[in-house]
Amino acid sequence: MTESRTVLVTGANKGIGYEVARQLAGKGFHVFIGARNREAGRKAADEIAKEDGNATFLEIDVADNASVIAAAREFSKVADHLDVLVNNAGIMMDGDDAILEVSDDLLRKTLETNTLGALRVARGFAPLLAKSKAPRVINVSSGGGQLTGGADGWSPAYCISKTALNAVTSQLAAALPKFAVNSVCPGWVRTDMGGQSATRSVEEGAVTIVWLAADAPQKLTGKFLRDRKEIPW
Repeated sequence: MTESRTVLVTGANKGIGYEVARQLAGKGFHVFIGARNREAGRKAADEIAKEDGNATFLEIDVADNASVIAAAREFSKVADHLDVLVNNAGIMMDGDDAILEVSDDLLRKTLETNTLGALRVARGFAPLLAKSKAPRVINVSSGGGQLTGGADGWSPAYCISKTALNAVTSQLAAALPKFAVNSVCPGWVRTDMGGQSATRSVEEGAVTIVWLAADAPQKLTGKFLRDRKEIPW
């Protein structure tokens, strides 16, 4: 019997993160449901465990380094290695305000979670990922972070944080040559963040993330992808 692969999905108590975790559990992964809200995280893990198999709640606040370190310690009590890290946790605090109207505090909080959060978790779990035969890191980004084509003005703090996240992806891919490290644009998805007018379902938003976690070539690294295809930074 082969050992099931392990995956940690941050922000997995709802939206795209929950759907990614649900689909990967269905593919036989032992899924760790990363969430800062204990009640919501445990509920999500219980639901996935009942439906598809092996799911464990892991309390983690990506904006708090002590929480990330504690989460890695707790993870180690359950599993001896991590195969896939999906940095999905993210916030969007600003509306379509002009960049000159965005406060330092709002930008700082957005970067703390969306950019530094992903780096913090990758750093904290790197020793566990290094024990995998095929370690993978997937950073959930956004087309709003692309520099190609220029910005169109919506949620500038969020978009800047995703541009910076793409830079984190590029740097991690260079620093970790045995890892597959990629950014993903899931598209405009109907979630609490995306709103009900969005063009994609959570199932559609999860497709490329699940593919990168489970089936993509290990040699695919340092790229930005949408719909399983490379897109410009």
